[in-house]
Amino acid sequence: MKRFRPGIAPTLVVLVLLPLMVSLGFWQLSRGQEKQALLENYAERRAAEPVSAEQLQETLDPAFRRVHLRGAFDAEHSVLLDNRMRDGKAGVELLQPFHDQASGLWLWLNRGWLPWPDRRTPPAFTTPAQPLSLDAWVYVAPGETFQLHADPDGGAWPRLLTALHPAALWAELGRNGFTYELRAEAGPATYATHWPVVAMGPEKHLGYAVQWFAMALALCGLYLYLGWHNAREKHHGNSHESTQHV
Repeated sequence: MKRFRPGIAPTLVVLVLLPLMVSLGFWQLSRGQEKQALLENYAERRAAEPVSAEQLQETLDPAFRRVHLRGAFDAEHSVLLDNRMRDGKAGVELLQPFHDQASGLWLWLNRGWLPWPDRRTPPAFTTPAQPLSLDAWVYVAPGETFQLHADPDGGAWPRLLTALHPAALWAELGRNGFTYELRAEAGPATYATHWPVVAMGPEKHLGYAVQWFAMALALCGLYLYLGWHNAREKHHGNSHESTQHV
């Protein structure tokens, strides 16, 4: 140990930062595995035949399942999800209540993305008045979106929100509704419907994990170098003092 003297302060820094960096690296690996499983589940269920709304209500794990609906939109209660970017352009996603005739179930149906270049002018959209047959799939977010400010309760319609909470909206409207968002497949009643399943793919999490592990390795290397360098300097200093005394 006489040849390794890193000092108290660097040792404390390493004891704090090294476990943190390693744990963040493993956390990113875990997130990447979760995203990969999510994408595989999405691909498998999106390739399956659509179920009915009655079957959907009985499904314990509805994420990404396709469903066939027959009914009409409620044009009076539209939701515009704000801050939705597409190809560098600002816009919103349009969601409206859809009443399935066979089951009597209400569902929040996402009809797609609309551009909103001028905030002074409301986004323009139309709502089909006639009954429609369409296919959609259940979207379940991987995690709750962080919001600096919560959306206010109540307000006029159409309502501009930053996140959708179906259960709260159904309670406000006094309706028995499905508690997840559905995203309509491309058709006559939709706008832009090309949604990414996850905002960050598993490969990015792997890249971040490699960065954290590399930083941890660099910290260990710096700590070892500092310890050996300090010990060598101290040894040279002691040797110089001994020579002067002689």
